[in-house]
Formats: sequence, C-alpha cells, structure tokens
Amino acid sequence: MGDENPIHTLGDYSKPSHEGYRNTIKLPVGNNVVPLRSDTIRLVQNGCSFHRIQSENPNQHLRDFLKLVDSLDLDGENRERTRLHLFQFSLRDQASNWLERLPAGSITTWEDLTTRFLTQFFPPRRTAKLRNDILMFQQHHGESLSEAWTHFKDLLQKVPHHGIDLWL
Repeated sequence: MGDENPIHTLGDYSKPSHEGYRNTIKLPVGNNVVPLRSDTIRLVQNGCSFHRIQSENPNQHLRDFLKLVDSLDLDGENRERTRLHLFQFSLRDQASNWLERLPAGSITTWEDLTTRFLTQFFPPRRTAKLRNDILMFQQHHGESLSEAWTHFKDLLQKVPHHGIDLWL
C-alpha cells in the first residue's frame, strides 16, 4: 500500500515541467488528415502575418489568410482542420501571445476562432468609428465620382460587419 499523499519539498515545486504547454486550438479528428509540410507553414508565416499593429486590419488578415490557405484545395473536413492548424502560424508578437493566453483546447471551430480574433483585435469602438465614416461619407472636393466610389467601397471592406442595411 503506497503513500497516497507523498511529502513534497520546495525543490519539487520549483522543478521545470512540460505540464501546461497545451495548444489553445483543439483540432478536429479526421480520417483523411493531410500532414502539414514545413514549406506550407513558412508560406503562411511569410505571406500573411498579423502582429497587432494599430495600422493592421484584422478583417484583411483573415481575407489574406483564407485566400492563401484555401488555395491548397482541400476538402471540407480537412479545410477546417488546416485553417485551424495554420492560423496560429500567421500570428506574431502580441497577437500570438493573445492566442497562447486563451485556455487550452478552448477553440474547436474556425467560426469560434475568427469570432474571438475579431472580438479581440477589432473592438466595438473601431467598428463604431468606421460605421460612422460610412454613414457620413462625402465625396472630397476635386475627387471624381469613380475615386469617391472606390473610397466608399474601401470603407465598406474595412468593416464587413458594419450592420448597415443595404437600402441605406
């Protein structure tokens, strides 16, 4: 009969351990899992990285990431898994730290990941400011109609979740 409560010394508690190093993203289990190649990971890291710099647009990062990853031409089940797996390699600096601070296994779907990502990096005040810019849009003096239309479409693309009715 072993001792169920062994005595631990202070040294036992200060030893480094690999415990606690679990991934935030829990990948779905699949039968036809496509292994990721190192060149694919480098492509994501070099092709579309997000640092959490003020000038970066999280919506544009998601568009660029999807354009790159969806070009891999995977079926539905593997597409979800590959998106989840590769997204963590697209984050740098503070953005990567944000993902690592989330509870282990707390993200299980692409929708959940993108919702949390946009909630974190596209705060409501930014949405409100851009929404106001859309609602108060005016053609600049000396700007052609074509240039104004392009400018307006750029505003719409910055905040696809603006919530403004189409008729308005």
